[in-house]
Amino acid sequence: MELTEKRALQRFARRLRIDALNEVHDARSGHIGGSLSICDTLAYLYQKVLRVDPARPRDPGRDRLVLSKGHASPALYAVLAEMGFFPREELKNFRRIGCMLQGHPDMKKVPGVDMTSGSLGQGVSAAVGMAVAGKITATDYRVFAILGDGELQEGQVWEAAMLAAHRGLDNLTVIVDNNGLQIDGPVDKVNSPYPITDKFAAFGWDVTTADAHDFDSLEAAFRHAAAVKGKPCVIVQKSVKGKGVSFMEDQASWHGTPPSDEQYAAALAELTAGAEKEEM
Repeated sequence: MELTEKRALQRFARRLRIDALNEVHDARSGHIGGSLSICDTLAYLYQKVLRVDPARPRDPGRDRLVLSKGHASPALYAVLAEMGFFPREELKNFRRIGCMLQGHPDMKKVPGVDMTSGSLGQGVSAAVGMAVAGKITATDYRVFAILGDGELQEGQVWEAAMLAAHRGLDNLTVIVDNNGLQIDGPVDKVNSPYPITDKFAAFGWDVTTADAHDFDSLEAAFRHAAAVKGKPCVIVQKSVKGKGVSFMEDQASWHGTPPSDEQYAAALAELTAGAEKEEM
């Protein structure tokens, strides 16, 4: 990837992190850690992969994205606002009563949201259904789903994985956000899903890996996924919970804790300083 292109993606992802931070701080509620870990992935998907049109959010031929780890909605709302699916001013209303941007995305209220999410584990099933529909109708859209690694502890994920392989859904790509932490602590201590790659391979999936914060690595992984034929693909991306804010990184305590005013100011200063450095 050319340096100018990479820099543009880095700037875009940093804006997503700042927006997500603002949302959670303003609402005094929300999940910042897992939102920050997927900002680079969302930046790459919406800038380089997904065929979507903000003017036609329900276009039948569009690509679909299911945020199965729906508590990371601040990051999704940030990228949808950046892309023009709704006015950026709506981000100020995150989690406010009567407003459309609630704690979990609602496909009936938020333009650009392809599936309402809530209880973990359900997103893969929804994505599989969308991929099956694409095969039945011979429509060439692709379906993507982003899961948390702790979410792999849900049995429904593996029922859906079995069906996806059985149906040969090569129009489906699942991204496992392997930041190693969940609300109760390290995933390998709570209920280990490892080895993630071997488990998906045993279920008949094509498997590849990526560094979630390296755009060259993400590019290679998504190009690989696009070339897979005859089976679904999973990208197991190694990420950092709280990425971009040093005191939040790799800390399970930031799973669903909003920053205080002092912590917010420190985090914003760190992200802004990073942006200024990139412009030099």
